[in-house]
Amino acid sequence: MSGAPIPASPDALAALSGERRRITTISDYHRMVDAGILGEDDRVELIEGVIVEVSPQSELHAQVIQRLGRLLYRSLPDEFAIRFQLPLRLGDRSEPEPDFAVLRAEDARSHHQPPSRALLVVEVAGESLRKDRDVKANLYARFGVPEYWIVDLEARAIEVRRDPGPDGRYRAVSTVPAAGEATSAVLPGLQVRVDALFD
Repeated sequence: MSGAPIPASPDALAALSGERRRITTISDYHRMVDAGILGEDDRVELIEGVIVEVSPQSELHAQVIQRLGRLLYRSLPDEFAIRFQLPLRLGDRSEPEPDFAVLRAEDARSHHQPPSRALLVVEVAGESLRKDRDVKANLYARFGVPEYWIVDLEARAIEVRRDPGPDGRYRAVSTVPAAGEATSAVLPGLQVRVDALFD
């Protein structure tokens, strides 16, 4: 594909994941939190200036997250930080909350705002699969996340996306099936047996 990427429109995001409210910036989003319009119980995230609902988690979704979290914490040394369902600040209109973001520890130390860089982002996808493939993949690539994994619950596979290009798309995309092992290109020693997430 050629040409510059076009960020997902508010209408496209609404169709994919249920629009909550349109806004323009992260500052507006946080003002809504401070004013009590959005609270801790609101399962939402900001994508391309749109507040979208986060899909509810099935028990399988929760179990896979639990197992993957345990593997990440066991595999990675202290020079890396693992953020679990916490915001990443990407530009001034997106603050997604991926299931996991792995970053250098020094990039996670600010007390004033979420980090804006990650080495690996992982989304565990059931109902959110289309959004994670069509919207978030382009968002993460555009902001230079070098590696993005989608754990596809229905297919019992991990989609691995690497090498974000200047067009805001990942140039290398592969699928690791249930019998395979996903290996990170950016985090030495991180290997995840796909069937270990489901058994």
